[in-house]
Amino acid sequence: MNFHDFIFSIFSNIKQIGMLLFFIATSIQLLYYFFFYARIFFFKKHFVESPQFTKPVSVIVAAHNEEENLKDFLPYILKQDYPEFEVIVIDDRSEDETSSVIAELQKHYKNLRTTFIKKNEKIKYGKKLAVTLGIKASKYDYILLTDADCKPNSNLWIKETVEHFQSSDIVLGYGPYFEKPSFLNRMIRFDTMFIALQYLSFAKAGIPYMGVGRNLAYKKDLFIKNRGFASHSHIHSGDDDLFINEVANSHNTSISINKNTFVYSSPNESLKDWLWQKKRHFTTFKKYKLIHKILLSAEGYSRALFYILFLGLIGSSLNNYFFLSAIFIRFLVLTITLAYSTRFFNEKKIAPFVIIFDFILPILNFFVYLVYPKLKNN
Repeated sequence: MNFHDFIFSIFSNIKQIGMLLFFIATSIQLLYYFFFYARIFFFKKHFVESPQFTKPVSVIVAAHNEEENLKDFLPYILKQDYPEFEVIVIDDRSEDETSSVIAELQKHYKNLRTTFIKKNEKIKYGKKLAVTLGIKASKYDYILLTDADCKPNSNLWIKETVEHFQSSDIVLGYGPYFEKPSFLNRMIRFDTMFIALQYLSFAKAGIPYMGVGRNLAYKKDLFIKNRGFASHSHIHSGDDDLFINEVANSHNTSISINKNTFVYSSPNESLKDWLWQKKRHFTTFKKYKLIHKILLSAEGYSRALFYILFLGLIGSSLNNYFFLSAIFIRFLVLTITLAYSTRFFNEKKIAPFVIIFDFILPILNFFVYLVYPKLKNN
C-alpha cells in the first residue's frame, strides 16, 4: 500500500466512524422529539373531579428592591378571580420604597399580607430564606409561588392552576418573558420555551425534574415534610428546580399550561446578564438526580454532535442519500415541533429562527460552562 492509499484508507475509516456517530446522534434526537416533546401536541385541559375546586390559596412573592415592579404587577395578582386567597409579600432587605408600596396597596386589598427580613451583614441571605418565611407565614395549605416582576396572563391564573391539586401535590407552570424587539430577546424566549418544553414534556412522561419559581405551586405539607430547602440551603439558587427535583415523582406532579396560567416577566437585556443566569442554572444542574442528568445531557450532547458531524460530513457526503435523508427528517421534525410549540406557548416572532437557535444554543451552553467554571454560588 502506497502513502496515498494509506491516507485514503484512514480518511475513509474516519468518515465511516463519523457517519455512524451521526446516525446515532440523529436517532437520539428523534427519540427525544417523538417520545418526549411531541407529548405537548396532545395536552388537553381536563378536570379530574370537579371544575369548582376552590380551596383557599396562599400566593408567595419574594421582593428585594422591587418598588416599581410591585406597583406595576402586584395588582394583577390581587385582582385574581378566586373566592379566597391571600398574597404574602416578603420584603427581603429592600432599601427602596418597597414597604411603602405594600402599605399603600394594603389599604385597598385586605388579603395582602407582608413580612420582612432585616439586613444583617453576618448572615448570607438568599431567596430561599424569603420563600421559607413566606410559606411558614401562610394560612392556607395550597401554595402558589411567583416573583415580584411577574404578571399573570389572566385573572384566572390562580383558579386554573390550583384545579390541578385535585390529583396532584405539585403543579408546574410556564413562565415566559415579555416580547421585545431584539434578536437577544427572541433567543432568550426561545431558550425559555425549549427548557419549558423539556421539563413539561418530561413531567407528562412521568419524569418531572424541575419547575420555575415564576409559576410554581405545591402543597404546604409537602414543603414541611421535606424540611424545605434544608438539603441544598448552602446553594444560592435552586428554590424551584432543586426542590422539585427532590420531591416530584410521576404520581404527585401535574402540569398547567393553558394560556390563562402563563406568568410573564421581564427578560435580561444584556447578553452578559443572561449568560450569568444560565451559569447559575448549570450550578444547580449538578445537584440533579443521576437519571435526570443523563437524560438532559444525552439530549444536549447528541444535538451538539449532530451539528458538528453535519458540518464535518456535508461536503463529502452530498451523494449519500441516507445521510441527506437523516438531515431532512431531523430538520423537518424539529421545525414542525418547535414551530408548533411557539404557537402553543404563544411565543411570537421566533418560529423563523428555530433552526438558528437550535444550532446556537449548544455553542452558548458550552461557552458558559467553560468561561465560568469556578463561579461561586453567590
